[in-house]
This record gives sequence, structure tokens and C-alpha cells, in this order.
Amino acid sequence: MNKTKRAIFQSAIKIFSTNGYDGATMDEISASAGVAKGTVYYYFKSKDEVFKYIITEGVRLLRQQIESINIGEGNYDYKLRELSKDQLKLVYENRDLFKVIMSQAWGGKIRHFQLRELLKVYMEDIENFLIKAMDDGTIKKCESSFLTYIYFGTLVSVAVYNVINNDSMKLDEITDNFMEHLLNGIK
Repeated sequence: MNKTKRAIFQSAIKIFSTNGYDGATMDEISASAGVAKGTVYYYFKSKDEVFKYIITEGVRLLRQQIESINIGEGNYDYKLRELSKDQLKLVYENRDLFKVIMSQAWGGKIRHFQLRELLKVYMEDIENFLIKAMDDGTIKKCESSFLTYIYFGTLVSVAVYNVINNDSMKLDEITDNFMEHLLNGIK
């Protein structure tokens, strides 16, 4: 992505995060990016197109992490911890993007369905990862689809917890706590 498109991308995330989808305007995005409105329209035909680009890139980042850890060295006990840590780190480093994605996951408009389709593919990546962890013996065998949503929901909750508590916990500490409760339950 070139410098101008990156500036538009980052500004759009900020504007969507602050104002919500409905409150965001192409004028605000262009002003925040420091480019003419026509420049924004050169790269994106509409606010919908900007939004779609943001969510596509955001989910692509999440999926890339899964792929890189999956093909990396180590057993799945190690890989599961690294995946959890890296996913949390990505959320913390891209809070506004995370906020945009999570705020738009519900609803009945085309953009909501598009986001859910992207998240569905991401969830399939997580599920495939967890199946390999089951096959490796790292986690007990169970219904993988349900486990995937438990994993994702818990990970999102941990991210929200840390944001609400002003990042009082360090990433390694959060990951250790997450892994302890994920692998050993709350019993």
C-alpha cells in the first residue's frame, strides 16, 4: 500500500472508530489524512468501499498471524500460546481497527454481512489451528466449531478487560492468565 493510501486507511480507521460508520464522512477522512477529497475518491469510490477495505485488511492481518504461527516451529502447546499472545498484541496495537470491526459485526446491512463473512473465514482458520492442536494432544478432542467460538470470545473478552483496566497487565502476564484459564478451565 502506498503512502497516500496508507494515510487514508489509517485516517478512516480513526474516523470510523470515533464517529461510527454512520457518523463518518469522506470529508472527515480526507481532512484527517491530509489529502484532498478527490484523492480519497481516486482510491475509493464510496464510504462503503473504504469500510470494506478496512475490514478486509484487518481480518487479513489476523489471518496472516495464524498462518505464520501454524507453519512455524514448535509444538501446538507453544503455538497456541504464541497465537493467543500475537492475536492480543495485534488487537492492542490496532485498537481503533478492532473497535470498528467489533462494532460492525452485528446488523442487517450489506457491510455487516460482508464483515461476518470475513470473520467466518478467520474463524475457520482458528478452527483448523485448534483441530491440529487436538491432533497434537495439546488440547482434548471436542466439538471444534464450538471450541473455536469459545476461544475467540474469551480472547476478545481478555482484550476488552485489559482496555477497560487501562492496560494494567503486561502482554505476557495476560497471555499466561488467558492460557491458564483456557487450558484448565475455571473449575
